[in-house]
Amino acid sequence: MTTQPTVTVHLMRHGEVHNPERIVYGRLPHYALSEKGQQMVRMSAQEFAQRAQDGAKIVHLVCSPLLRTRESAAPITELLGLEAHADQRVIEADNYFEGEHVTRQGLLRNRKHWGKLYNPLRPSWGEPYLDQVKRMASAIQDAARTAYDKGGEGAQAIIVSHQLPIWVTRLGLEGRLLQHDPRTRQCNLASITSLDFKSTDFDHEMPQVSGYSEPASPLYGGVIQLPGS
Repeated sequence: MTTQPTVTVHLMRHGEVHNPERIVYGRLPHYALSEKGQQMVRMSAQEFAQRAQDGAKIVHLVCSPLLRTRESAAPITELLGLEAHADQRVIEADNYFEGEHVTRQGLLRNRKHWGKLYNPLRPSWGEPYLDQVKRMASAIQDAARTAYDKGGEGAQAIIVSHQLPIWVTRLGLEGRLLQHDPRTRQCNLASITSLDFKSTDFDHEMPQVSGYSEPASPLYGGVIQLPGS
């Protein structure tokens, strides 16, 4: 017999960003969703709306303060009537390469960057993976607590964030090494990673990864994905 989760927190990644110059945009302001990105996040919002219509109690919405995540949360606000609360803890990872142009030769072949590449396990070129997990975990716990306060048993929250923070959080929850090959990340554009809490001890319980879906997968063809996205 399956136990009903006390609270579910969904981690949604933003949609495709308009970035024809192929810049590692990281935390830079003014990087907005592309037209296709807008379509992607609407598909994910429609997925949440369908779940709500089927009985899901989605009562709380959080997003990273960056433009692309605020825009990704907008159709959820429109379809579910939830105000998006910005939370600095779910922002993109800090990245030394922010603002750099990605060439065909690649960033890593440029000698001026080699001093930042000495420790891929931390990683030495950006915010440590463990620091990302810690801040994300704190935000997830608070989102779960707020959802429970608003909706009680079975309440659900949505956090709109970024690929790397979502992925390393999932790795940590699944007991896997945080160090990884970026090509192996299962966290595509506008995807939804779901986490279940089984009790109300949000400060100490580790939620379980209960699902992953890609409502926008029909739009993935031809999309270019860069680090810091």
